[in-house]
Amino acid sequence: MDLSKEQPRLVWLDVIRTVAMIMVISVHCIDPFYISPIYGKMPEYTHWAAIYGSILRPSVPLFAMMTGLLLLPVKTTSIGAFYKKRIYRVLFPFIIWSVLYNIFPWITGVMGLPKEIIGTFFCYVQGNESQALSDSLKDIAMIPFNFSFKENHMWYIYLLIGLYLYMPFFSAWIEKADRKTERIFLGIWCISLFLPYMHAYISNYLHGEATWNQFGTLYYFAGFNGYLLLGHYLKQGNNWNIQKTLAICSVIFIVGYIITYYGFKAAVSNPASSESDMELFFTFCSPNVLLMTIAIFLTLQKVKIKNQTATSILASITKYGFGIYIVHYFFVGPAFLLIGMLNLPIPLQVPIMAIFIFILSWGFTWGMYKILGQKARWIMG
Repeated sequence: MDLSKEQPRLVWLDVIRTVAMIMVISVHCIDPFYISPIYGKMPEYTHWAAIYGSILRPSVPLFAMMTGLLLLPVKTTSIGAFYKKRIYRVLFPFIIWSVLYNIFPWITGVMGLPKEIIGTFFCYVQGNESQALSDSLKDIAMIPFNFSFKENHMWYIYLLIGLYLYMPFFSAWIEKADRKTERIFLGIWCISLFLPYMHAYISNYLHGEATWNQFGTLYYFAGFNGYLLLGHYLKQGNNWNIQKTLAICSVIFIVGYIITYYGFKAAVSNPASSESDMELFFTFCSPNVLLMTIAIFLTLQKVKIKNQTATSILASITKYGFGIYIVHYFFVGPAFLLIGMLNLPIPLQVPIMAIFIFILSWGFTWGMYKILGQKARWIMG
C-alpha cells in the first residue's frame, strides 16, 4: 500500500489506488446490511449486499497487485533495510490503532455510555458487547496472533506484513526470471485458484493433504504472491487501444461477476450453508475474483489525467492512503445510522456512505499530519 518514492509517479496507479480504497470502504459499508438484526432480515438489503459485495471483491487483490508492481524486484541490497523501511512504516500504526479499536469499548463504559453503542460502531459484535477492561485487555493481548471483530479490517495488515517478509526472497527469483518463466508461475498459480472450490465440492483433502499435512501439491504456488507477481508482470501495460480494452475487460469482468454473484446468492439462499459456504465465492484468491481484478486493473491503467488539480488530489490520497485505511472502520457504524435517517433509496446508500467515510478518513489523516508533521507517520503510516 506504499508508493515508492524512488519511482516516477504513475497517475493511473494513483487512480487504481483511489478506486481500490473506495471499494474497500464500500465493502465494509455493506457489512451492516446483512449483519444488522433488523436490516439483515430485509430481502432488499441482503439483495443489494450481494450485488455490491460481488462487484467489490477485487478491492484487496488490487492492493496486492500494486504492492508487487511498485516493489518488485526489491531495489535495496539489504533485507534489513527493506524490512525497516516497509514493515516499520505499517507496524507501529497497526499496533496503535489495533489497541485503540480494542480499548474503545472500555472507554465507552468509562464515559457512562450504554454498551449497545459498541454494536453501533462495530456491527460484528452486536449482541456480544462488553465494556469490561479485562475483555479489552484480552483482545489487545491477542494482537500478535490475530485481529478481533472490533478491528475486522486489520486482517489485511497481517497479510501485508507477511508479503513484505516474503518479497526479498521472491524478488531474488524475479530478477533472474524472464517473462516466459513468470507466465509459467502465473499459470500454475491460476490453477491453484480453483482449490477453494475443489475443497468444497470434491474433497476436504487434496493432493496429499491430510489431518497431519496442510501442504498439498499446489500450496507453494497459492495465495496472494500470485497477485504480487501479476502486478509486476502487468506494470508495462499493453498496446490495446481504449475501445479494445473496454470490450475485452467488460466481458472478463461480467464473467467473473456472474460467477461471484450467483455463487454467493445460491449459498445465502441455502439454509444449510455455513459462513464458510457463503464466503466461498467471495474468496479473494479464486478465478472469478481474478477475472474481475484483471479487468479493472487493465481498464484503469489506460486512464490519462493531465489536470494538475486532479493529479494533486490523487497524490494526496496516495500519501494518506494507509491512514485512511486504518481509521475508516471507526466511521462505518455511525455512517450507516446517519444514512438510514435520510431515507435514501437502498442502492444509493452504499456509495454515499463510502464517499462520506472516505472524506472523513482523508480529512482526519490530513489533520493528523497538519498537527504533527512527519511525526504523524508513526501513527497514521
